[in-house]
Amino acid sequence: MLQSLLGRVESDPRKGQLRRALSNKKCLRVLEAHSPLSALVAEHAAIQDDSRGERVIYDALWSSSLTDSTLLGKPDIEMINIRNRVSNFNDIFEVTTTPLIVDGDTGGKVEHFVINVRSLERIGVSAVIIEDKIGLKKNSLLGTDVYQQQDSIENFCHKIRSGKAAQVGDDFMIIARIESLILDAGMEDALERADAYVDAGADGIMIHSRSTTPGEVLQFAEQFRAKFPDVTLVCVPTSYAATHFSELEDAGFNIVIYANHMLRSAYVAMQRVASEILRCGRTLEIEPYCTKIDEILDLIPGTR
Repeated sequence: MLQSLLGRVESDPRKGQLRRALSNKKCLRVLEAHSPLSALVAEHAAIQDDSRGERVIYDALWSSSLTDSTLLGKPDIEMINIRNRVSNFNDIFEVTTTPLIVDGDTGGKVEHFVINVRSLERIGVSAVIIEDKIGLKKNSLLGTDVYQQQDSIENFCHKIRSGKAAQVGDDFMIIARIESLILDAGMEDALERADAYVDAGADGIMIHSRSTTPGEVLQFAEQFRAKFPDVTLVCVPTSYAATHFSELEDAGFNIVIYANHMLRSAYVAMQRVASEILRCGRTLEIEPYCTKIDEILDLIPGTR
């Protein structure tokens, strides 16, 4: 029975796609998907970049705890945990082939994180990113405006080691998210933690920032890359939105996550449509902002 389970985990083709993509491309584009429909939209999105002679796509999907909580009308305080979200991951997997990176919040208690790693690996998730905070989780972009506490380096390294020891195969990735810049602990603290987390076995490092300019993440990348030229480096440019992908790629980042834009844009559209139907007393005026019924019928095979 155990050998059968091990075989299934090790043979899952989706899980290893992220590592393969990282070995083939300098930097990956990753887009938030909070539902199977948004995942389909992300998977089908593509443009032709004639200047580089390549087709540009999203290389992976991101399951955000913020957007998953918001979709359910719940606060982003780790109330909707991994166990509650697994069914959504499975639903996304049923209709897409793109690898999935999961926002694991703090990872929770070490004992819970170990079980969650096994669950995520078993269903085919490629990576989980956990942040080095403790206590009641608050959104990082709130920074020091709310009470947030960073975990000790020793405790967080223990969590990383425990998660890595729980893995069955080699494909699954645990990426450590550093909150030092978010909480004004400084660059030296961020670099010290990165060093320790890599030594503990983290497959990658995510450096987070709430600055509206990319200066501090670019500085971190330069110093991190000098010591760790081959370790996966991740950023989420939500607050420094004017920064182009190419600048982050040139700085040494391997994964750039656009972490909440699919749900945020959907919310704006739904608000507008709901208000306009009330204002106009009919739906004619909002039709230009809606997908044609035929497109919806053609989107999902078997609908017609």
